[in-house]
Amino acid sequence: MAKWLNPVELEGNLVKLLPLTESYKSEILEAASDGNLWEIWYTSVPSKDSLDAYVDFALQQESEGLAQPFVIIEKKSGKLVGSTRYCSVDAPNRRVEIGYTWYAQKVQRTGINTESKYLLLQHAFETLDAIAVEFKTNFFNFPSRNAILRLGAKQDGIIRNHRIDKMGNIRDTVIFSILNSEWPTVKMSLEYKMNKKYP
Repeated sequence: MAKWLNPVELEGNLVKLLPLTESYKSEILEAASDGNLWEIWYTSVPSKDSLDAYVDFALQQESEGLAQPFVIIEKKSGKLVGSTRYCSVDAPNRRVEIGYTWYAQKVQRTGINTESKYLLLQHAFETLDAIAVEFKTNFFNFPSRNAILRLGAKQDGIIRNHRIDKMGNIRDTVIFSILNSEWPTVKMSLEYKMNKKYP
């Protein structure tokens, strides 16, 4: 049976999303070092010590058909500025999550997140024929929660005591989704935002 997810390159005006490979390790660490993003306790951004495990896990999940990880390249500079992935893949039900997303501090709030998410959503709904795309985040990650809502996702609920995080804290997880029936309107809204900000 053919895999539902396969390596793909996605390109917009600001960014290119390229399949993650081992060769990007040093660039990933450089991008994550812009703001020492691994110090934010509710995120899963790799540090020097966790980089190998971070990449190994992503590639293992990809080989098992459970994820499709990307690096995010800023077209203007040619620099790697973050990472994201399709994950929690449920191929029989055509559902997928967009997660593990982070950006170097210098490109946060620049429109790069909006375009990256647009490209991932467009591919999920228009090429993979997904019926729903999910987003999950830590209850205390308010910047992420607000960013997900701005995309046009709706909050489905909160799973309490969902998992134990890397520091041993018990995490509540907020779940959001966009349905295929909602995609045309969400797409129009995102295109309006991108065109308004970047004519």
